[in-house]
Amino acid sequence: MSGKVLKLGIPKGSLEEATVKLFARAGYNIRIKSRSYFPSIDDDEIECMLIRAQEIARYVADGVLDAGLTGKDWIMENRADVEEIAPLVYSKVSARPVRWVLAVPNDSSIKTVKDLQGKRIATEVINLTTDWLKGHGVTASVEFSWGATEVKAPKLVDAIVEVTETGSSLKANNLRIVDTLMESTTRFIMNKTANQDAWKRNKVDRLVMMLQGAMAANGKVGIMLNAPKDKLDEITKIFPSDKKPTVSELNDPKWVAINVILEEKLVRDFLPDLKKAGAEDIVEYPLNKIIH
Repeated sequence: MSGKVLKLGIPKGSLEEATVKLFARAGYNIRIKSRSYFPSIDDDEIECMLIRAQEIARYVADGVLDAGLTGKDWIMENRADVEEIAPLVYSKVSARPVRWVLAVPNDSSIKTVKDLQGKRIATEVINLTTDWLKGHGVTASVEFSWGATEVKAPKLVDAIVEVTETGSSLKANNLRIVDTLMESTTRFIMNKTANQDAWKRNKVDRLVMMLQGAMAANGKVGIMLNAPKDKLDEITKIFPSDKKPTVSELNDPKWVAINVILEEKLVRDFLPDLKKAGAEDIVEYPLNKIIH
């Protein structure tokens, strides 16, 4: 070991579980103890700290942390001057980006951003909302919401700016989306000074490669099988056209081995056809990482 340490911020809250699972698939086991903000990780060169995603960008920008995972939205909200190393598209519900949206009660007269002139808006992202309104030439009162933002319109405010993945919570509270301020995904960020440190940047590059490899393998499996050489064309045509299977010679000159990576949800459609076309010894196996 080098004796050096990378100080890494792990998002606490809604992304916490998804982040720990992603690191596990990448080969890094993080263990979070009850009431502790300092998880253990099986890499002596990384020191983890659990911090709310809303704050990580600020601490990375200030150099308290060398690096961290947080949303693009919180980088913008904090106006944090950090180095964005890589996007990591994962979330608590799906791999889709989250959206910050302007929402109003279903019976509201507000139809466009221009209708917000002079109105009151509740949100957790004051700077993001203010900057967005300014870009549209609209002046409105934007107040910080401490939670339960969906229930504040129309009794307390005219509109809200809230984050959503599916929109189900907004619909359940009789709100409709007027506009989208931004889409956001998780980013791996670094302090700009730390980024100039060759050891820290190399450590981050290796870590990010493993995380991206784990994400690339999500939802995919490997398929290997043996096939008669005279059936090779017929069998390979069964796979999607964008797939290029690896074909290897076997000891028996009349047979070949085929290996291919597929979306797991497609396997049930292909395996019976492969068997019918003459393939034998078909094996499906899980994947942890795919490094492109």
